[in-house]
Formats: sequence, C-alpha cells, structure tokens
Amino acid sequence: QDAFVAFHVDKGLVSKYLKSLQIGELAPDQPSIEPTKNKMLVKDFRELRATVEKMGLLEPNQLFFFLHLAHILLLDTAAWLVLFYFGTSLIPFIVSLVMLTISQVQASWLQHDLGHLSVFRRTKWNHLLHKFVMCHLIGASAKWWTLLHSQHHAKPNCFRKDPDIDMHPFLFTLGKKLSVELGIKKTKYMPYNHQHKYFFITLPPLLFPTYFHCHTFYIAYTKKYWADLAWMLTFYIRFFLTYGSLLEIKSLLAYYFIFRMLESSWFVWVSQMNHIPMDIYYDNNLDWVSTQLQATCNIEQSLFNDWFTGHLNFQIEHHLFPTMPRHNYWKVAPLVKSLCAKHGIEYQCKPLLTAFADIVHSLKNSGELWLDAYLHK
Repeated sequence: QDAFVAFHVDKGLVSKYLKSLQIGELAPDQPSIEPTKNKMLVKDFRELRATVEKMGLLEPNQLFFFLHLAHILLLDTAAWLVLFYFGTSLIPFIVSLVMLTISQVQASWLQHDLGHLSVFRRTKWNHLLHKFVMCHLIGASAKWWTLLHSQHHAKPNCFRKDPDIDMHPFLFTLGKKLSVELGIKKTKYMPYNHQHKYFFITLPPLLFPTYFHCHTFYIAYTKKYWADLAWMLTFYIRFFLTYGSLLEIKSLLAYYFIFRMLESSWFVWVSQMNHIPMDIYYDNNLDWVSTQLQATCNIEQSLFNDWFTGHLNFQIEHHLFPTMPRHNYWKVAPLVKSLCAKHGIEYQCKPLLTAFADIVHSLKNSGELWLDAYLHK
C-alpha cells in the first residue's frame, strides 16, 4: 500500500517481518482498491512517486544536515558561554534564553528529519543520531516521538486515530462536524465558546513544560525504553551541572521553565498551523493522497519560513513523502500542485501570519458551532 511505501526506506527488511502475517493473495476477479478510494488519483500518485525516485529526490544532502546540526550545537554552547562570560544579570540572561530556545527548536526540526529516516541512507544511523538529538540535546524519548508521530502521519486529523488531536474534547473542540456532534450530546468539559481566547495561555506555552514532560517519561518507562531513558538523563545531568554552576537554584529553575515555555510556543504555533484549520473528523478510509491533502496545508516559501518552520511550510509534500529530505520539498512541490489540479483537489498555500491567524479563527468557529448546537437542540 502507499502508506507502507511512504514510511519505509528498507522495504525488503520490513517485508521479512510481514511475511508471517500474509494470509494469501487477492483472487484475480477481486478489486485491489476499495470503493472509498480514488483509483485514478492513486494511479497518478504512484507514477509521481516513481518519478520522484528517478529524480533522486529521496536522496539526502548530508552537508545540509551537518550544517544544520552545527548551528544547533553552536547556539547551545553560546547560550552557556554568554552567562559564563557576561554574568547572570538580566540582559545576558535574556540573550542566553533566546539562544537556547532557538537551539532547542531547531533541534526539534532535526530530530523530526531523523525520525523520518531522511538524513542518512542507512536506517541505523538515523536511529542513532535521533537518540543523540532527541534524547541528549532535547531531553525527550525518541521512541516515544516515533510511536505518536507515526500514528499522526498514518491518519492525520482522524479523531481517535491521530494522537495530535487528542485534546478534543477535553481541552478544545476541534473540527466543524465534531463540534456540532459534541454540542448535540450536551458535552462540556471546557467553555469551548471561549477556546480561541484561552488557547493563548494553555497549549502554546504549556504543552512542553507540562504534558510532554510527563508523557515522554511515562511512555518511556511503561514501554521499557531503557536506552532512551538513559540518554534522556544525560540531558538533565548536563543541563543542571553546566547551568547550575552559574545560576542559583531559583534562577536555574526559572531559566529552565522559561526556555521550555518559549520553545513550546514556537513549536505549537508552527505544528498546528498546517492541521488545526483543516478538516477534522472520523476516519473515512480514503486513499493515501486524499487522506493527507484534506488534513494539511502549506505556508509560502522564503528562507526565513524554511528555517523558522523546519521546512514544515511544505507540509503537503512532507505528508505525501515523509522520508523525503526536507531540502527537496520545493523541487517536488510543482509536481504535487499539478497532480492536485488534474484531479480538482485544492492545494492550500498561505502566508505565515495568515496561517497563525487561521488557528485562532478555526478554534473560534468550532466553539461557536458547539455553542449553537448545545443551546438549540
């Protein structure tokens, strides 16, 4: 299937593990595509995939990723050196915070590349560096991220299948149809009609310092990811030893939670701009291309947008080709646009600030739909 092809680099290796699950072949008179799937779109996409492979767009430029890692490590080191040489007064404190925040967010984008096996040709090297970046540089579990993010890619914006929208309905009500459904059922965990307001003080600043902190350790411990836990501890040992030698305990804790809040805010606005404004509903068992396109949109390209979003401004291309190195997204984008135009599918691309505003607008609209259904059943 297209999902299998999209996710796996070494398909021969993976196929060995799947042989024991094979129960037979389809009979010649049986259709190979279900009625819910667009047969012609699937055919054209597979031809596009073959073209992409021939063009070498799945081959990584390792110099690109080396330079990206180098600027992460330089900023990480500079954040500490600023405090060491200039003291811990307000200005050096703020400059150091900004440097570490940038380093952490850029490390998040790099671990995303490694988790998708798009940095090295050999899977094991991706996994090894993924642990270094995610566990040691960031302090979270690489396997925890892979577990959740793979589900997100398989069924983006599909309620109960995409963990990225598990905030519905406990914190937010998402999507037009789900919001109406929630209102009809008289379900109210939060004042959803105000969710576009409390969004600013909940998800962006608090996702990393609260939920992610607890959840990554919980999953790593319960699933016995002992190697990840050991790597994660090296982050905390390194951080509290190096910064603890310069800052008093109150300042150290404040420094830690402030940079986590800044990192969280940056990450949430970028990660949600491509998905929250799009269609969110139950899984309709669509084909791979339709599933990805109805749940994703792009942001206009610029050098700043590419760097600021970790190339997630090309979210459509990333979701269709998750193992493609991000420096090649712009090359495949015109081909994807042509595919969408041929089949009458909307290819959404918007300015960065418009995408941020659309997050708030979609939350406001969902909250109003919920309230209307809640009051007028």
